[in-house]
Order: sequence, then C-alpha cells, then structure tokens
Amino acid sequence: MRFSKVIDSEELAPDKAQQLIQLVEAADFFNLPARIASPRPQPDRFQYKLIVMDQGKQHTVTVSEEAISVNLDPLVKWLVEAARLGR
Repeated sequence: MRFSKVIDSEELAPDKAQQLIQLVEAADFFNLPARIASPRPQPDRFQYKLIVMDQGKQHTVTVSEEAISVNLDPLVKWLVEAARLGR
C-alpha cells in the first residue's frame, strides 16, 4: 500500500505552518541520514519517505516505522495526521 501527500507550508494556516517548521527543526531533519533502518526489521511495518524543501535546500529521509527516533516521531505523526485530514 502506498500513500503520498504534498504539504506546502505556504498553503497552511500560519499557526500550522509554524508548527511544521518547529517540528522540522526539532527533528534536526537536515542533519539526519538519508536512510534510517531498524537493526531488526519487522515485516508488515510502515516505511516513511519524507522530503523537506526549505529555502533552496532539499533533504530526503526514508525511515522504518520501528526506527523512528524520539525527535523525529512528532514530525512523522504531524505529517500523517495532516495527510489524513487533507491539510
């Protein structure tokens, strides 16, 4: 199953855009490795591919559900919820 959603911060309400920016910064997203995998992969788990573009920079991170760090988790949850609500 594949699900894809583009979220443009310029199209969000100002408070939601600020939340998104803060979550990207808190995750230290632009310093994360391109691939984050669990040392013990589990079948039937989600895998997230996050692409963030900001002021001419772009970074892509692919992360296994079971390998999401404490810092990255709030960003992933926010994005999943925003995608479900169609923001």
